[in-house]
Amino acid sequence: MTALGYALFDTAIGHCGIAWGEHGVTGVRLPDGAPATTRARLRAAFPEAAESTPPDEIQAAIDEITALLRGERRDLLGIVLDYQGVPEFNRRVYEIARNIPPGRTLTYGDIAHRLGMPGSAQAVGQALGHNPFPIVVPCHRVLAAGRRMGGFSARGGVETKRQMLIIEGADVQPTLF
Repeated sequence: MTALGYALFDTAIGHCGIAWGEHGVTGVRLPDGAPATTRARLRAAFPEAAESTPPDEIQAAIDEITALLRGERRDLLGIVLDYQGVPEFNRRVYEIARNIPPGRTLTYGDIAHRLGMPGSAQAVGQALGHNPFPIVVPCHRVLAAGRRMGGFSARGGVETKRQMLIIEGADVQPTLF
């Protein structure tokens, strides 16, 4: 995926980032602690892109993401993603995950079944671990077997995942250990 530009934007969970190209959003970053770290990671992932003012359709995507992270019900399905370079299996996983409504969850196994590939829950988890569009492809809404939190590769790990689910109104069980 080739990005033309990127921007940082403030949300209820911190400074996120978004990169875009001719065919839509090429990447989204969850907060990396400090805005400078998020910016550096966007630059590393998209060295050809320049930090700039987002075009209207990207600003609309930012507004939708920000509203969702404020607790407003937004599905983000209208945000156009550039899937160039994304493996077909991952793309299929992402399309299923995109259709999980805010406040709801599925398990990795649920997605595997919807793919017609029972037993591929681990592959689903790996695909979501490589998700270049977190929030827009809501990998935080996908849980491990037994509805456990499972892993989450963003800064803050499972606690960030839990925080995002709570903001969306999901019924989240507390971590005991």
